[in-house]
Amino acid sequence: MGQGFVRRLQRGAIALSVMTLGMMGHAGAEDGVIKIGAPLALSGGLASEGAKQKLAYDLWLERINALGGIDVGGVMMPVELITYDYQTDGKRAGQLAEKLIIDDKVDFLTAPFGSGHTKITAGVAERYGVPIIAVASSEPVHNQGYKNLFGTLAPSGGLIDGMLDLFTAKKPDLKKMAIYGRDDVFPKIMASLMSKAATARGIEVVYEELYPVGTLDHSAATVGMRAAKPDWIYVTGYTGDLVLVRKQMEEQGINAPIVTMITGPAYREFVENLGPLAENVTSATWWHYSADYSGDDVFGTTQAFYDAVVKASGEEPDYVHASSAAALIALQKAIETAGTLDRDAVRTALQNLDIETFYGPISFREDGLNDNRNLPIIQIQDGKPVILSPANLATAEMRLNQ
Repeated sequence: MGQGFVRRLQRGAIALSVMTLGMMGHAGAEDGVIKIGAPLALSGGLASEGAKQKLAYDLWLERINALGGIDVGGVMMPVELITYDYQTDGKRAGQLAEKLIIDDKVDFLTAPFGSGHTKITAGVAERYGVPIIAVASSEPVHNQGYKNLFGTLAPSGGLIDGMLDLFTAKKPDLKKMAIYGRDDVFPKIMASLMSKAATARGIEVVYEELYPVGTLDHSAATVGMRAAKPDWIYVTGYTGDLVLVRKQMEEQGINAPIVTMITGPAYREFVENLGPLAENVTSATWWHYSADYSGDDVFGTTQAFYDAVVKASGEEPDYVHASSAAALIALQKAIETAGTLDRDAVRTALQNLDIETFYGPISFREDGLNDNRNLPIIQIQDGKPVILSPANLATAEMRLNQ
């Protein structure tokens, strides 16, 4: 057998493999059901966020199927959501994304919460050519050249610019800043972006450190920040980290006119765990339930979505709930526009999407991030988050710590 014949066999095998991958996941068209796969963190460190994603997905699923499903080229097709708990383990998230594509033959995917795990599952989706809708705002996740990744959150940089504009206007003599961030994808990016942006505006960064994932003792950082006497303390991390840092700041007697924690105050758990220590802590978020948006979707208005989440869970929704529901709305609208479950056609429809929803506008940039920059800056006042800006959404004036 000559080498030329062997090479032809190899090329044929490769072509067959690529064709097989392209055909995977389209069983929905054959059995009349649209299958969407969702790796979720239902246990482990991100279980709270995973539970919020699942609740939002279930609310959308109930409503879309009550209408008969999604209109695919004039045929109403019900939706099946296939979920697995990836236990807040990034490697497992990637494995389950592949299982959903190969074994469960899903048509499309949603990504888990958080930039790091989104990056992993998006890599799997890209390999198989499956559009994936995410809840991640980090540009280093969206700058990988992935053509199948779309996210309902706006770029992280929009949060930074909004805070700097508002806080320097409120405190014109703001000169010194302390930055303390978790050494993890999204928090690290937010710390880095703020450091560069603050420096560019003439604010001196007098303390800047990253802390490892899992850190429980932040006393060295709080002592360091106290010695630096900043006008603004800016901390990034996830809710558990931020609660610990805020408590240890109190123990060390450290305060500043402005204290910001990204994105703790957006979560009910932050206020519940801190009580009075949450007062006046500022943050930025991608959505707040006091906004008044409306659109042609299964919820219709922000208020209707708020009511649905409260009825289902007894909790007020935050941006995780809202952006997760919006992800499935975006996918639904793209399928309706495409009139088919063909992934190439749906991908093109997502690229050209421009819709108004209960969550606000959704229009994806070339890198897949949502182009909406009308992002709320919030502060905890009297135990509740209020919106400080933008002006058309504001519900209160900013308070400085004394």
